[in-house]
Amino acid sequence: MANMTVDEVWSAIDAQRVRTADLLDSLAPEDWRHPSLCAGWTVRDVTAHLAMQPVRLGPALLGMLRHAGGLNDMIRETARGRASMPTDRMIAAIRATVGSRRPNIGVTYLETLIDIVVHGQDIAVPLRRELPVPADAAATAATRVWSYRNSRRDRRKARVFRSLPYGGYRFTATDTSWSAGDGPELRGPILAILLVLTGRPAGLEQLAGEEFAGEASLE
Repeated sequence: MANMTVDEVWSAIDAQRVRTADLLDSLAPEDWRHPSLCAGWTVRDVTAHLAMQPVRLGPALLGMLRHAGGLNDMIRETARGRASMPTDRMIAAIRATVGSRRPNIGVTYLETLIDIVVHGQDIAVPLRRELPVPADAAATAATRVWSYRNSRRDRRKARVFRSLPYGGYRFTATDTSWSAGDGPELRGPILAILLVLTGRPAGLEQLAGEEFAGEASLE
């Protein structure tokens, strides 16, 4: 599969922003309290996180000062602080990001793609709702996440939540031309692979092949 251009990635980001907002508009009141794929996060918490994008330097520094427990703690607590907003305001904030090409501080447009694609699934999957993601967008995000293995600094970006023991496996997408890794093969949709690579065990349900075993490893 050909690499997506920068313009194509931003177009994919905008499309997912719209799809995610449309899904959120359809949720029932009880859906907002439902646990997401992110351990300890509700659907409402994840929505608040998406509604905060992009995070600029000032708020990011303030959040770090308020929450000294590390990046994960800062992201989680800041999102929960915003989750008290009315749901229609959060959805409107997500829609307002359509057309914006400003990534968060310290990351690139590729992380913006990962953020909207994966967090959209964090909401949709546990609610058993469909939130389509084009295979080329999911493959581009998966390629970026896989590249983190080569950098200890970048590796943390893929480990905002729990890590899964995918070291030593070969992942092969069944809906697009994408594969990575060495070892026993795990096959399935590229979106399911992306979920696994970003620490979402729910993605394993759609993969076929050798089962995961042993301790989590990113080495």
